[in-house]
Amino acid sequence: MQKKTVCILGGSGFVGRHICSQLVSAGYRVRVLSRRKSACNELSVLPDLNILETDVYDQHKLNHAIEGAHIVINLIGILNEKQHNGDGFRRAHVELSRKVLNACHHNNVNRLLHMSALNADATKGRSQYLRTKGEAENNMHAFAGSIQVTSFRPSIIFGDGDSFFNRFARILRLTPWLFPLACGKARFAPVYAGEVAQLFVESINNRQTFNKRIELCGPEIYTLKELVAFTSQQIGKHHIIINLPDTLAQLQAVLLEYFPGKPFSIDNYDSLQVDSICQGGDVFTGKHSIKSIVPAYLGHHNRFSEYDSYRQHARR
Repeated sequence: MQKKTVCILGGSGFVGRHICSQLVSAGYRVRVLSRRKSACNELSVLPDLNILETDVYDQHKLNHAIEGAHIVINLIGILNEKQHNGDGFRRAHVELSRKVLNACHHNNVNRLLHMSALNADATKGRSQYLRTKGEAENNMHAFAGSIQVTSFRPSIIFGDGDSFFNRFARILRLTPWLFPLACGKARFAPVYAGEVAQLFVESINNRQTFNKRIELCGPEIYTLKELVAFTSQQIGKHHIIINLPDTLAQLQAVLLEYFPGKPFSIDNYDSLQVDSICQGGDVFTGKHSIKSIVPAYLGHHNRFSEYDSYRQHARR
């Protein structure tokens, strides 16, 4: 039987690498679309995986890049934009979703998997991120036509190389014993990247997932303060974490909005006003807790963990 080709946008990212590995193991040919081949060095060792350097925002180039694929997976999303007016979110989420649909129609691709987010809502979303994620999700489902679409709506995704625990670990290593935290009462249900990747792969041929919006959560719910305290413990620190009152939390967001790399923004603050936990409907609940996975890659006993984190951040 001829192997099917899966074309992935965002395959070089944290979740994308997990999905690529499982797709290859499942017998698919994988085509990763990327702006820079150098960002995909870790993937180049996988058999039956091809890296195509292209501009996915160019409709003509995207049409050409998807040609011959049987399945398309769109993982592209941003948590912060360079601008401050929502244009970056709209480009990465809404405009790109339309281009992906156009490319699928152009190439007669009839299976599309899309990474969304918990609380994504085009009209009621609390932030630009959540509203544009919701609009992109609606685009995928409302205008797909003959394409079978599945949207995945995860809480925090964790695993080796993640951008949550590793990012807080970097900050905490540079922070004295007192750590002021905005929105510390916000709740999350962290889900393991390996399980997310497995669900993506298994959903390709699972008709029960067709045209569904599936929420993804882990087995346990934590507040942001609890997750930061857990991170501090894993790197061998003992920070005192203080929940900032709402006024100071907003002030912190306003100030950090203009810091290099935008470590925290007003839009992040707005997103954190609603808990990132599964509310019902079509829900996948993972089995792996943070306590069973995170210590292996974040623990202070791992002398190479910080080096690997910085190397990944530098895309080397």
